[in-house]
Amino acid sequence: MKPKFYICKKVKDLENLNKPLIVVTNDDGYLASGLKELINLVKPFGDVLVVAPEKGASGMSHAITMSTPMRIVKAQEYENVTIYKVNGTPADCVKLALNQLTDRTPDILVSGINHGSNSSVSVIYSGTMGGALEGCLNGIPSIGISLDDHSSSADFSLVSKYCEPIFKQVLENGLPKNTALNINFPVCSAAEFKGMKVCRQAQGSWKEEYDKRVDPHGGTYYWLTGHFQNLDNGSEETDIWALSNNYASIVPVNTDFTNHKVLNELSIFNKDENGNK
Repeated sequence: MKPKFYICKKVKDLENLNKPLIVVTNDDGYLASGLKELINLVKPFGDVLVVAPEKGASGMSHAITMSTPMRIVKAQEYENVTIYKVNGTPADCVKLALNQLTDRTPDILVSGINHGSNSSVSVIYSGTMGGALEGCLNGIPSIGISLDDHSSSADFSLVSKYCEPIFKQVLENGLPKNTALNINFPVCSAAEFKGMKVCRQAQGSWKEEYDKRVDPHGGTYYWLTGHFQNLDNGSEETDIWALSNNYASIVPVNTDFTNHKVLNELSIFNKDENGNK
């Protein structure tokens, strides 16, 4: 079934071609303090179109809504910023922004600032990065930004200070095709912070456990818990090492999931309809 969209008038007041068009989304919802910080970071550089979930959508990865009608509601408008909320995922928000809310390709897309890290394999589950990668798939230079602090009162001052020059660089020069940036910041003071580090995604996995509980009616339910297991043995090349040592990590991520290193190894499976290689 094709998704049903609430048709909304396109934002003509964001069509000043002399200014960059900046799309902002997140997965913590349109009221999150990290989103407000991100808006303040980018609004001096152009017209800002914010399209974010109406409620938290963490862990949604690149999910899209297929069976529920989606609705776009204007939540706020001030200066050069227009904010919409959507009853969908971050990827839905980006799709709707591009399809319904503007007539031109945005110059840049930024997702976040997420409350919590999206380092290592968390990038697979991340709604923040799902939004960024949806922008990337549409040819838009895209950045996901996260802070390893789940508190609603998290201090984003270091993030804003060090991400502003990165944002400006990407806005002016773009990014390689099919590549987005996954930026993660540690929780530390300005005096403890050591700077930015370009690195690779750490190899690891979440060792998941489910806490079995019983509700007041006697029904059984499960609550997801667990911990992250680092399989890189402390390699200084990784985002996990960077965050653990008070660096912010910058990992370039690719929308091409092909493992190119093993293509030749798998050529043994190449056979035609007659079984010939």
